Amino acid sequence: MPQLRLALNQIDATVGDLAGNADAVVRRTRHAADRGAHFVAFPEMVLTGYPVEDLALRSSFVEASRAALRALAARLADEGLGGTPVLVGYLDRSAERHRYGLPAGSPQDAAAVLHRGEVVLAFAKHHLPNYGVFDEFRYFVPGDSMPVVRVAGVDIALAICEDLWQEGGRVPSARIAGAGLLVTVNASPYEMKKDDTRLELVRKRAQEAGCTTAYVAMTGGQDELVYDGDSIVVDERGEVVARAAQFTEECLLVDLDLPAAAEQPPSGSADDGLRIEHVTLSADPVEPYPRRYPGTVAESLSDEEEMYTALVTGLRAYVTKNGFGSVLVGLSGGIDSAFVAAVACDALGAEHVYGISMPSRYSSQHSRDDAAELARRTGLHLRTVPIGPMFDAYMESLALTGLAEENLQSRLRGTLLMAVSNEEGPLVLAPGNKSELAVGYSTLYGDSVGAYGPIKDVYKSAVFRLAKWRNAVAAERGETPPIPENSISKPPSAELRPDQVDTDSLPEYDVLDAILELYVDRDRGSAEIVARGYEPELVARVLRMVDTAEYKRRQYPPGTKISPKGFGKDRRLPITNRWREKA
Repeated sequence: MPQLRLALNQIDATVGDLAGNADAVVRRTRHAADRGAHFVAFPEMVLTGYPVEDLALRSSFVEASRAALRALAARLADEGLGGTPVLVGYLDRSAERHRYGLPAGSPQDAAAVLHRGEVVLAFAKHHLPNYGVFDEFRYFVPGDSMPVVRVAGVDIALAICEDLWQEGGRVPSARIAGAGLLVTVNASPYEMKKDDTRLELVRKRAQEAGCTTAYVAMTGGQDELVYDGDSIVVDERGEVVARAAQFTEECLLVDLDLPAAAEQPPSGSADDGLRIEHVTLSADPVEPYPRRYPGTVAESLSDEEEMYTALVTGLRAYVTKNGFGSVLVGLSGGIDSAFVAAVACDALGAEHVYGISMPSRYSSQHSRDDAAELARRTGLHLRTVPIGPMFDAYMESLALTGLAEENLQSRLRGTLLMAVSNEEGPLVLAPGNKSELAVGYSTLYGDSVGAYGPIKDVYKSAVFRLAKWRNAVAAERGETPPIPENSISKPPSAELRPDQVDTDSLPEYDVLDAILELYVDRDRGSAEIVARGYEPELVARVLRMVDTAEYKRRQYPPGTKISPKGFGKDRRLPITNRWREKA
């Protein structure tokens, strides 16, 4: 059987940075070529970054992408790398009017094979996702070809992301075309436990395609999305041959023994009416060589490590890619701000994390001490600015009582944080969690102040669980656990009035989060939730709080998505909405 050394480059790309992304492709191609790779693959739309959203509708950007692709092909050849076929994702446009009625020139999510200074084969994604965070029917027209490239005597079928996730199309077409290898390029965002789903998917599709299947994925972060890598190669039986680590940039090299291509190249049409487009780059197998890269399989992360690493990756990407050098967190001594600070320190280094303790007359001494203890444990910068004088000045002018008085404290803290940010430059982090955002237990222009919400998609019960996990990991390493034990063990409280605790206003978080997971993440109705054993009055109350807090969530900053349905693009509900669930 012919041998083929495959290089899968799971790398981080930045939307719009065509030059920087191209540099990374050249650098990684050189790394792979120096190690004898015969075929090098990069993730979906790696040249433009992903998702490009409405940039796809800007013709100047589409043309810049196409020009960058041609320039990349020429540069690879000029730098002595032209002999190695390279598969690169980019943004293209259709050459003709599409059968859906869309005009010629409509954008396409595309990929191309570069070889000897030329774009030798280009194709567009066939299946377009239009759910969750994806709006690809808004932007793209689908491709209608089944691309196959012959390299070293092996026919390699090519696909893009959703082509693997949906039934039909390019996967069965790979079998029809007689491919010995199916390579799919991906920019599939991270969700909790998606790595397990992904592995089973790739196994299933390899068996359907009847050939070894390689899945190369993006890593890093873009706005609210995180990409976890986890590139995979499985054989035609679905057995794992190689698997890259999650959340790392990596070149996964693997030596494969693959079926020889048929004497006559495949032609005609395949599944879904796709026309087979075949290009031969090298018809003869390479001379037999020692298998230096039989395939490595990275160790899987625990659920807690996976979630925590996603939060660290998302925050780091947002801060660094947007040109900020540091972050600012209001430290109350509570679990949320302490956990956000720990994530920030791991993402950026404690020297780039600034905290402000802003005690009021209702702030307990132990909360002030917990904020100071957090700073001592992590090494972040801490200052204390009491808000009492500001609060008193407002109260002299405004006779506020009750909730208005409580919220004034939160808003003063928000104003203070933004003033420091404007003066000194750090990016303010909003510490709200998914439980609070769901039920509106947050103050507009107070808790919601900030440019990024690192735990926006993390339920409160998960915040506690992850905090304990992070401390346990530190202890195992012989390090100081970053989060004070008192911040974890004490009852959660906003401390805006005497002896206040969260359970004055909310159910216990374990119960609340279970109901929210059903309603928010899984779209279960009131009757279904009650049927799970929850009290009808409690369910009605929680759902009412969720429904009436939509206007607050719309004004909350972006934050790392880790669940199947985060607040934002995943969950789109009208603000003005009189529909209420009935048990």
